Amino acid sequence: MTSIPARLFSQSHFWLLSLLAGLYAIYLTLVVRHENVSHLAVSLLFGLAVLSLLHDKYQQLRYESGGQGHFVGILLILSVLWYSIYQADGGFLRLLPLVSGLGVGLLAVGFKGLRQLTQELVLLFCLGVPSVVAAFWLDISPLTAQWARLLLLYLGFDVAGQGVDVQLPTGSVRVVYDCSGIDQMNYLLGLSVLGLVMFPLTGWFKQVLVPLVGVALGFVANGIRVALMAIFSVSNQATFELWHTGEGSYLFAFLAVLFLVFFYRWLLRQEEPTVTSTPPPLNLTEESRPWRILLLGMLVGVTSLVLMGVLWSPGTTSKPRREAALWTEHTQYF
Repeated sequence: MTSIPARLFSQSHFWLLSLLAGLYAIYLTLVVRHENVSHLAVSLLFGLAVLSLLHDKYQQLRYESGGQGHFVGILLILSVLWYSIYQADGGFLRLLPLVSGLGVGLLAVGFKGLRQLTQELVLLFCLGVPSVVAAFWLDISPLTAQWARLLLLYLGFDVAGQGVDVQLPTGSVRVVYDCSGIDQMNYLLGLSVLGLVMFPLTGWFKQVLVPLVGVALGFVANGIRVALMAIFSVSNQATFELWHTGEGSYLFAFLAVLFLVFFYRWLLRQEEPTVTSTPPPLNLTEESRPWRILLLGMLVGVTSLVLMGVLWSPGTTSKPRREAALWTEHTQYF
């Protein structure tokens, strides 16, 4: 016998989407409160993608949820509400979208039906879980510093240092976690998975290659930024601040996203002859809509990131940046 909540959800998907949208709005409010501009733009992009996927499949979902699914789902939703009220820091803030999605999904389809929401849950997972895991168990600062030293060496600079230090005759920099490029790598990993979900590629090699290219682009772009900051660490303080906390710090993320979008579009073009040689299983208009939504969402997200980064300068923010530069014996820490 179908329970009353299950019949309610099966009769109207509006309440399901409204609950998920409300929890996501709470999450975005917390992101704004923590002044994380970059993550706000990416979160908006992922939210639009998840809502688009749910809108496309809501009529095909089987709303079957038992008592255990309802109980666990309510607990997860209550934990999100509790965190939004009593949260002390933003350490686990990026887990809220996944927790909210699991909670609403369990209310609607139960444990067995979660397979119907695999794509949405994968997107919510990639939005926050990799960055939280990296914050506790992965520090690539030494690798970033080593990559910057290698770039400067090939450019003809007299570079030295070890570990997280990049030393030049005119000054030196020390790479800390916040400027190691791990956030850019996580964002590009998420965008790679977003592209694969919204517009999938055929073949496991391409499906593995795209996330690897995204992560590599984030690492390489940030290493170039670190090398530039090492060059201007003492000789030109204004230029250093431009690449450190100013508009220039967002330029490399913008270029990395553009390279990833062009690379993914190139892979899609390679598959066009194969797609056109066989009759399409769905209406072409229906198939083209997710791509337009993805492209528009990427443009909105990237544009918001860049524009908000330009406006969100250190002089206008009320909260000190964790990676603020500190001068100690001609060594720049960032």
